[in-house]
Amino acid sequence: MQVNIVVTAIVVVYLLIMLFIGWYSSKKITSNTDFMVAGRRLGPFLMAGTLAATEIGGGSSLGVVQQGMESHGISAAWYIITMGFAFVILTFLAPKFRAATVKTVPEYFRRRYGKSAGLITAVIMLLPLIGATASQFIASSVILSTMLGINYKTAVLIVAVVVTLYSIMGGLWSVTLTDFIQVFLIVIGMIIAVPFAMNMAGGWSNVVANVPAETFDMFKGYSPTAVISLTIMYVATFTVGQEAVSRYYAARDGKAARQGSILAALVNFIYAFIPAILGIITLALINMGQFSSAEFADVGARYALPVLAIKVMPTVICGLLFAGIISATMSSSDSDLLGAGSIFANDIYHTIIKPNASSQEIMRVTQITMAICGVAAMLVALFNTGSIVSLLMFCFTLRAAGAFFPYVLGHYWKGASTAGTIAALISGTVVVVYLEQISKGMLFGMKISQPIVPGLVVALVFFLVFSKIFPPKNPTTELAYEED
Repeated sequence: MQVNIVVTAIVVVYLLIMLFIGWYSSKKITSNTDFMVAGRRLGPFLMAGTLAATEIGGGSSLGVVQQGMESHGISAAWYIITMGFAFVILTFLAPKFRAATVKTVPEYFRRRYGKSAGLITAVIMLLPLIGATASQFIASSVILSTMLGINYKTAVLIVAVVVTLYSIMGGLWSVTLTDFIQVFLIVIGMIIAVPFAMNMAGGWSNVVANVPAETFDMFKGYSPTAVISLTIMYVATFTVGQEAVSRYYAARDGKAARQGSILAALVNFIYAFIPAILGIITLALINMGQFSSAEFADVGARYALPVLAIKVMPTVICGLLFAGIISATMSSSDSDLLGAGSIFANDIYHTIIKPNASSQEIMRVTQITMAICGVAAMLVALFNTGSIVSLLMFCFTLRAAGAFFPYVLGHYWKGASTAGTIAALISGTVVVVYLEQISKGMLFGMKISQPIVPGLVVALVFFLVFSKIFPPKNPTTELAYEED
């Protein structure tokens, strides 16, 4: 894949702009609250941009194009549409999330259910964030090296340094501003790519004529049950995932949180069909003989989009699209990095190691932790130790299965107790470990596509039962007071 020097220059300029935003954002940081939750001053548009960018990663761009081309057709869009469904559902919870005025999910558990529940949650949620950072570094580096024709290890160093630096400098404020630019680049870049690809195919009618009829079946790749399961999984992980829910904590108020969630859903709904359509057009071009599958055989079908872009798009627009594709994964890794730093500093260092630490000290510990996690993630990415990444990514399901109901119902039900919460955390974890690692997804002779679903059900039962048997001493939904 030959890349024009102009395309490379555009990507380099984009990376430098990300660093500049980090430096600029650092000037607005005066406290730990500024750093972790952007001073709780995000309006709906910034909220929408950073929410959408955090969840639209490499899988939502390159992965959906590949699915649309190879197997799923238009139904590949469900991967992103269900994220939109999750954001719509979260609009009903968003004001409650914001009203809690916490900085992390473990802080909520600690102040609602006690130190033991907070510490367990912090440990469960910290490990997968490190793994996620590593996996996003790997994805960003493979994309950068593939599209610009540079050495993979060089790409890892570039990505790790850029993402870690701008995240450390400005915290959530710099992450939000860079996310806003990144989601704009990827969405607009992909939309612009459609007419150029369509023109090469000779129009939509030619595309339709050169792909199988079932390509346009909305349930070709995802059954209705799979769509529901995927939505449940997204709702659970977005709700308790620090990288996502911190945006609700950072909202200006409950109204901004709700509006931002709706706007993020709209971005997902609009964007969802674009990569799927590009995948279908690529399939049509291959079937028409205008675009050979051998042209991206060297880099893999996942990179059909950049190969297509080079072939059909003007150089400058292609460069902007490349910057957008790279940013899709970077916008996820910066959030994971900040989440890991925030949880360690706020919920382990400040709670266990040094309870009397000042706001400035907690912020410095957050930055140091982010730097350490960034280096660790870079080393994993350099050696591409997939087994470590897989193990840590597995924790994502664990954190959501046990934590979801104690977190959500804790905002509404006075009877939610510490015993019920710990029972939910343990039981949800056991079920997910059994399904993913022991039975390989089999339950009572049935194949379970989303192990998190039975994990959530079991955790809910244990949460309710143990909360009834061992009720709280002082039933309330109010959080224990802590110095900010």
